[in-house]
Amino acid sequence: MKQTDGAKKQLELLLQRYPILAGQRDEIDGAYQIIAASYEAGGKLLIAGNGGSAADAEHIVGELMKGFKKTRRLDEALAERLLRESPELGPDLVQHLQKALPAIAMDGHPALTTAYANDCAPLMCFAQQVNGYGRAGDVLLVISTSGKSKNILYAAVTAHALGMKVVGLTGGADSPLLPLLVDQEVYPENLAQLGRNEAWLDTDLARRGMRRAEVLAYLGNKESCVVIQKKTAQNG
Repeated sequence: MKQTDGAKKQLELLLQRYPILAGQRDEIDGAYQIIAASYEAGGKLLIAGNGGSAADAEHIVGELMKGFKKTRRLDEALAERLLRESPELGPDLVQHLQKALPAIAMDGHPALTTAYANDCAPLMCFAQQVNGYGRAGDVLLVISTSGKSKNILYAAVTAHALGMKVVGLTGGADSPLLPLLVDQEVYPENLAQLGRNEAWLDTDLARRGMRRAEVLAYLGNKESCVVIQKKTAQNG
């Protein structure tokens, strides 16, 4: 799908704020294209993460299911149906409801997850929800710093089997999640962790035309840097 002017503007603002990402413009745009195309086709976004990644999942859903910077007004056809359905309650609904981008953070639903964990398999709670909610054309966003979280891996495999797209935020060159991310991979890397694998870091930065000293100089005292990479066809 063609990138809208609004999307282009937001991408430019992102790159201005984080210049280190300038060389990864196409990969960031690609992840956007995957999710936007799913929404345009009537799909939805499922998000899975543990701990802090679960908090990220909830935050993302909060921005998608209601207006972010601007109010998303209801479609006129739906507004008219609400008014016809209830002359009393319809006006309030039309005034306050906003158009939503369907998204589900799968860390919630405690009754479901505890029942499934107790009766079936605790590490497959995300996979069970993907199995129940997911449809071909939907997108699964998985967030795992290590890429080794078994419940995340189970969810990604299930999504592929259902014909969904998988987008991931992960870290570490040895992440088992990487082969499951057919479309886009986004690695948030902790510099201390990367320091323990300096040979890989230097090789990866050289591929991008950067040197570690330059990256560290730019980051200063910042805790992390972001590296974005597109998966090659042979890894599929």
